[in-house]
Amino acid sequence: MRFRLLAFCLLGSLNARAQSPVWALHGAHNTVYLAESVHLLKPGESTLPGPLAHAYADTGELVMEMDMAKLDPGNVAAWMLEHGRYPPGESMSQALGPERYAHLLARATALGLPLQELDMLRPWVAALTLTDLMYLKLGYDPQSGVEEQLVARAQQDGRPTAGLETLDEELGQLEHLSPEDQARFLDLTLEDLKDTGNETDQMLEAWRTGNNSELASQLSDAYKEFPELYRVLVSERNQHWLPEIKAFLNANHNVLIVVGALHVVGKGGLLDLLHNAGIVATPVLADTPSATQGASSSRH
Repeated sequence: MRFRLLAFCLLGSLNARAQSPVWALHGAHNTVYLAESVHLLKPGESTLPGPLAHAYADTGELVMEMDMAKLDPGNVAAWMLEHGRYPPGESMSQALGPERYAHLLARATALGLPLQELDMLRPWVAALTLTDLMYLKLGYDPQSGVEEQLVARAQQDGRPTAGLETLDEELGQLEHLSPEDQARFLDLTLEDLKDTGNETDQMLEAWRTGNNSELASQLSDAYKEFPELYRVLVSERNQHWLPEIKAFLNANHNVLIVVGALHVVGKGGLLDLLHNAGIVATPVLADTPSATQGASSSRH
């Protein structure tokens, strides 16, 4: 549960404006890089795209959705125990009904989720857990994800890190979905898991090359069918993050902000919100010159 879903950052309808997974916003005295992330990658295919490596090298602070460098797994586990399970006398089988629960049991059995624990989980927790298990089965590794790689570099370099939201703010969005919307979220997840492998490989290649036209042709319309989920997981969070991103433009050092790709592009995405606020975002290419004369000047 420490690692957010790859599905969260790739589902949805994207436009074709992107030429790179990284965008540059220019403040009065600094550059803020806004990067599209995927939270899980395969160990043998985890080299970061050139524009992202460039952006990291040219910045003095790493900002993520949550500050992964300071996230305590024990606190995450405690939070999930408190918020992600039914109280005594209630269960997911009661909440979903026989047909939905039977469908869930079949998928959970195939992925090796302990069935004795399943009935106590709330539907949104089961959806996250099954997705994590599917990606692990396909060979994806949380430690190879974009944020984990960048956190490891930042810790080695002594570079400060920060988050745009807390654990309670991020997972609380799902906790507060209505019971029926939680069940619909689980249904959507079970449906998406059927074709995860090949589609994910193709989407990752499109992400790596900044090919949003290809992304748009392959991505699911699931959020269009479930606007409440899009509002909770994407739109409201983007609105909450926008003032913080704008504030980084007043810093005296360059900043790299890394969030799931769906948050960056598309209707109501951060690029759209920044444009409406009069802030120009330009794609960063692998050979883009540094925004500063030297790496050291961007970090102080």
